[in-house]
Amino acid sequence: NQMRSKIEANEYKDFILGFIFYKYLSDKEVQFFERIGMTEDKIKNLKESQKNYVNHAQKKLGYFIAYDNLFSTWIEKKSKFNVSDVRKALSAFDRLIGQSHKKLFTNIFKTLQTGLSKLGSTTSEQTKAIRKLIGLIDKIPMDGKQDYDVLGFIYEYLISMFAANAGKKAGEFYTPQEVSRILAEIVTIGHARLRNVYDPTCGSGSLLLRAANIGNANEIFGQEKNPTTYNLARMNMLLHGVKFSNFRIENGDTLEADAFGDTQFDAV
Repeated sequence: NQMRSKIEANEYKDFILGFIFYKYLSDKEVQFFERIGMTEDKIKNLKESQKNYVNHAQKKLGYFIAYDNLFSTWIEKKSKFNVSDVRKALSAFDRLIGQSHKKLFTNIFKTLQTGLSKLGSTTSEQTKAIRKLIGLIDKIPMDGKQDYDVLGFIYEYLISMFAANAGKKAGEFYTPQEVSRILAEIVTIGHARLRNVYDPTCGSGSLLLRAANIGNANEIFGQEKNPTTYNLARMNMLLHGVKFSNFRIENGDTLEADAFGDTQFDAV
């Protein structure tokens, strides 16, 4: 509530979702290095200067986060944590995106980066607000043992909750889950398996994900005009476990600059 008084409810969503996504990427990297046999001490020494580890992560994950910039390290810092830690980590993230994943990750944290100053008029106010927020996010269970993607579920829930409270500005509507389920079922009638699904105005991508799920589609395509919502769509795909090679979301006005031209799709 303290934060909500400073910024619009709908903008607040971008902070929560941005930090949830950063935690997801941080945890994913730690799990990745653990799987290849790295000890806790070695992970604590992960730095940008260790080119072999950086390159390996960039190839396999598409990004590299040094130990100092991990979400869990922010939490460990307790009172030593500062808003500058977030700024430093996000600009390092942009710098260290793997060559093959540039399209996926470039500017994905832009809304979060440019919005940090809205969290308070001083750095200590901003730090206090972020510390509270990341403390809450840290409590979300993400051990991967759940039978559905907890993060993806929470993410989608937040998008729908905030959309309900944001008013319907500029024709941006969030499709309620019940409606998107019916739409997805209609569009997939008679198809046990779709090759692909496409949404020319995909928003945060929740309807696309549901249609892909119901139609067992391998590939997901979408286009979204609003840059902030486009970032959410890319995050949403990854949080729901869609492989980078299986989706393509473009940013732009579909009517003026259709990114997919004459491509044929099984379901639109």
